[in-house]
Amino acid sequence: MALKSTIFKAELQVSDLDRDHFATHSLTIARHPSETDERMMVRLLAFALNADEALEFGRGLSSEDEPDLVKRDLTGAIDLWIDVGLPDERAIRKAAGRAREVKVYLYGGRSAALWWSQNEAALGRLRNVSVVEIPDSVAGQVTALAERTMRLDCTIQDAQVWLAAGGETIHFEPVQVK
Repeated sequence: MALKSTIFKAELQVSDLDRDHFATHSLTIARHPSETDERMMVRLLAFALNADEALEFGRGLSSEDEPDLVKRDLTGAIDLWIDVGLPDERAIRKAAGRAREVKVYLYGGRSAALWWSQNEAALGRLRNVSVVEIPDSVAGQVTALAERTMRLDCTIQDAQVWLAAGGETIHFEPVQVK
């Protein structure tokens, strides 16, 4: 018998002064049985960093060739494709051909650095691909905020991020690798 996804609810208030986006997003996040809380929370963080009314969670781990987050235009064309973790370089190249913009959010400390050193040459040639690393200590702190029902406040200004929940505030700057 197959295991079912665990459902998480998040109310995410985003104040992105860099992009002039101010909204509250009510999100339902399905965490695949093989997905860790850390990966799920980095997906949520990626949503906050790119928040938009048209941005939605993809099918993620349960289906290949699908982004973790996707933003489509009114015609259904993919404006933004977001992958989280250490995706296959060929999948990123394929996504770059299908979407106007592709973002990869790395996490995992040394594993992320190793992934980038192995894929830098191939991905460096793709103009519409950007790679952002979430510092390892931040991924751990964000993971500690994971609850079945969450309320998070995210403020972004001058590429600095403040994520607050339950009286705790995490401050960091995502590392723009490419």
